[in-house]
Amino acid sequence: MGMTRGFLITALFGVVLFVLIPVYVPRPSFIPGFAPPPDMWPRAISILGMVLGLLLLGLSLSKKTQAIADPEDASEIRGDTPLPTLLLRFGWSVLAFALFVGAVMLLGFLLASMLLLIVMLVLTGYWRHKWVSLMVAVALPLLLYLFFSSALNTRFPTGSLLRALGV
Repeated sequence: MGMTRGFLITALFGVVLFVLIPVYVPRPSFIPGFAPPPDMWPRAISILGMVLGLLLLGLSLSKKTQAIADPEDASEIRGDTPLPTLLLRFGWSVLAFALFVGAVMLLGFLLASMLLLIVMLVLTGYWRHKWVSLMVAVALPLLLYLFFSSALNTRFPTGSLLRALGV
Protein backbone atom coordinates (compact mmCIF):
# COMPACT_ATOMS: atom_id res chain seq x y z
CA MET A 1 0.00 0.00 0.00
CA GLY A 2 2.84 2.39 0.84
CA MET A 3 4.54 1.71 -2.50
CA THR A 4 1.34 2.55 -4.36
CA ARG A 5 0.88 5.76 -2.39
CA GLY A 6 4.51 6.76 -2.89
CA PHE A 7 4.28 6.13 -6.62
CA LEU A 8 0.99 8.04 -6.94
CA ILE A 9 2.28 11.02 -4.94
CA THR A 10 5.47 11.14 -7.00
CA ALA A 11 3.51 10.84 -10.26
CA LEU A 12 1.02 13.55 -9.24
CA PHE A 13 3.70 16.09 -8.35
CA GLY A 14 5.73 15.05 -11.40
CA VAL A 15 2.77 15.82 -13.68
CA VAL A 16 2.34 19.19 -11.97
CA LEU A 17 6.05 19.98 -12.26
CA PHE A 18 6.68 18.80 -15.81
CA VAL A 19 3.28 19.27 -17.48
CA LEU A 20 1.12 21.82 -15.70
CA ILE A 21 3.76 24.43 -14.87
CA PRO A 22 4.88 26.01 -18.15
CA VAL A 23 8.53 25.64 -19.11
CA TYR A 24 9.01 29.38 -19.44
CA VAL A 25 7.04 31.87 -17.39
CA PRO A 26 7.84 35.43 -18.43
CA ARG A 27 8.89 37.76 -15.62
CA PRO A 28 6.58 40.79 -15.50
CA SER A 29 8.31 44.13 -15.82
CA PHE A 30 7.12 45.34 -12.39
CA ILE A 31 8.99 42.54 -10.57
CA PRO A 32 12.55 43.62 -9.69
CA GLY A 33 15.49 41.56 -10.91
CA PHE A 34 16.43 40.23 -7.46
CA ALA A 35 12.92 38.86 -6.78
CA PRO A 36 12.16 35.21 -7.49
CA PRO A 37 10.31 34.41 -10.72
CA PRO A 38 6.53 33.78 -10.62
CA ASP A 39 6.93 30.03 -11.07
CA MET A 40 9.36 29.57 -8.16
CA TRP A 41 6.83 28.56 -5.47
CA PRO A 42 4.85 26.12 -7.62
CA ARG A 43 8.10 24.50 -8.71
CA ALA A 44 9.46 24.36 -5.13
CA ILE A 45 6.27 22.75 -3.80
CA SER A 46 6.19 20.27 -6.70
CA ILE A 47 9.81 19.26 -6.19
CA LEU A 48 9.22 18.88 -2.44
CA GLY A 49 6.13 16.74 -3.13
CA MET A 50 8.12 14.52 -5.49
CA VAL A 51 10.91 14.12 -2.93
CA LEU A 52 8.40 13.17 -0.23
CA GLY A 53 6.72 10.70 -2.60
CA LEU A 54 10.06 9.13 -3.42
CA LEU A 55 10.88 9.00 0.30
CA LEU A 56 7.61 7.17 0.96
CA LEU A 57 8.35 4.83 -1.93
CA GLY A 58 11.84 4.13 -0.57
CA LEU A 59 10.61 3.60 2.98
CA SER A 60 7.93 1.22 1.70
CA LEU A 61 10.62 -1.02 0.27
CA SER A 62 12.27 -1.37 3.67
CA LYS A 63 11.38 -4.52 5.64
CA LYS A 64 11.77 -2.66 8.92
CA THR A 65 9.20 -0.07 7.91
CA GLN A 66 6.77 -2.77 6.78
CA ALA A 67 7.06 -4.42 10.17
CA ILE A 68 6.27 -1.13 11.94
CA ALA A 69 3.37 -0.04 9.73
CA ASP A 70 1.32 -3.12 8.98
CA PRO A 71 -1.64 -1.98 6.83
CA GLU A 72 -3.89 -4.58 8.43
CA ASP A 73 -3.65 -2.76 11.79
CA ALA A 74 -5.46 0.39 10.64
CA SER A 75 -7.57 0.32 13.80
CA GLU A 76 -4.45 1.16 15.84
CA ILE A 77 -3.80 4.21 13.67
CA ARG A 78 -7.30 5.64 13.95
CA GLY A 79 -7.70 4.73 17.62
CA ASP A 80 -11.20 4.26 18.97
CA THR A 81 -12.83 6.43 16.30
CA PRO A 82 -15.20 4.40 14.11
CA LEU A 83 -14.75 4.51 10.35
CA PRO A 84 -18.12 6.23 9.62
CA THR A 85 -17.12 9.08 11.94
CA LEU A 86 -13.82 9.48 10.11
CA LEU A 87 -15.59 9.51 6.75
CA LEU A 88 -18.05 12.11 8.03
CA ARG A 89 -15.17 14.29 9.22
CA PHE A 90 -13.54 13.91 5.82
CA GLY A 91 -16.76 15.05 4.13
CA TRP A 92 -16.98 18.07 6.42
CA SER A 93 -13.34 18.88 5.66
CA VAL A 94 -13.97 18.83 1.91
CA LEU A 95 -17.01 21.08 2.44
CA ALA A 96 -14.93 23.44 4.62
CA PHE A 97 -12.29 23.80 1.89
CA ALA A 98 -15.00 24.46 -0.70
CA LEU A 99 -16.53 27.12 1.53
CA PHE A 100 -13.05 28.55 2.12
CA VAL A 101 -12.78 29.42 -1.57
CA GLY A 102 -16.03 31.39 -1.40
CA ALA A 103 -15.09 32.95 1.93
CA VAL A 104 -11.82 34.25 0.47
CA MET A 105 -13.79 36.13 -2.18
CA LEU A 106 -16.19 37.54 0.42
CA LEU A 107 -14.15 38.02 3.62
CA GLY A 108 -10.61 38.09 2.30
CA PHE A 109 -7.73 35.68 2.75
CA LEU A 110 -6.87 36.47 6.36
CA LEU A 111 -10.33 36.05 7.92
CA ALA A 112 -11.16 33.06 5.72
CA SER A 113 -7.90 31.35 6.77
CA MET A 114 -8.68 31.92 10.43
CA LEU A 115 -12.16 30.45 10.02
CA LEU A 116 -10.81 27.47 8.08
CA LEU A 117 -8.22 26.76 10.76
CA ILE A 118 -10.87 26.92 13.50
CA VAL A 119 -13.06 24.47 11.58
CA MET A 120 -10.12 22.12 10.98
CA LEU A 121 -9.17 22.19 14.67
CA VAL A 122 -12.76 21.35 15.62
CA LEU A 123 -12.90 18.50 13.09
CA THR A 124 -9.63 16.97 14.22
CA GLY A 125 -10.62 17.11 17.87
CA TYR A 126 -7.96 19.58 19.02
CA TRP A 127 -10.62 22.01 20.16
CA ARG A 128 -10.55 20.64 23.73
CA HIS A 129 -8.02 23.32 24.66
CA LYS A 130 -10.18 26.15 23.38
CA TRP A 131 -7.98 29.11 24.29
CA VAL A 132 -4.80 27.60 22.88
CA SER A 133 -6.61 26.51 19.71
CA LEU A 134 -8.20 29.93 19.30
CA MET A 135 -4.84 31.66 19.75
CA VAL A 136 -3.23 29.35 17.18
CA ALA A 137 -6.15 29.82 14.76
CA VAL A 138 -5.77 33.60 14.96
CA ALA A 139 -1.99 33.97 15.35
CA LEU A 140 -0.78 31.51 12.71
CA PRO A 141 -2.66 32.98 9.73
CA LEU A 142 -1.89 36.49 10.97
CA LEU A 143 1.85 35.80 11.23
CA LEU A 144 1.94 34.10 7.84
CA TYR A 145 -0.02 36.98 6.31
CA LEU A 146 2.33 39.57 7.83
CA PHE A 147 5.42 37.65 6.70
CA PHE A 148 4.27 37.19 3.13
CA SER A 149 2.81 40.68 2.76
CA SER A 150 5.70 42.53 4.44
CA ALA A 151 8.83 40.51 3.74
CA LEU A 152 7.89 39.04 0.36
CA ASN A 153 5.50 41.79 -0.80
CA THR A 154 2.82 39.24 -1.69
CA ARG A 155 -0.71 40.54 -2.15
CA PHE A 156 -3.67 38.52 -0.85
CA PRO A 157 -7.35 38.96 -1.71
CA THR A 158 -9.07 41.48 0.58
CA GLY A 159 -12.61 40.29 -0.04
CA SER A 160 -15.59 42.14 -1.45
CA LEU A 161 -17.33 42.56 1.92
CA LEU A 162 -14.29 44.14 3.56
CA ARG A 163 -13.68 46.34 0.52
CA ALA A 164 -17.28 47.57 0.72
CA LEU A 165 -16.76 48.39 4.41
CA GLY A 166 -13.56 50.28 3.57
CA VAL A 167 -11.15 47.97 5.38
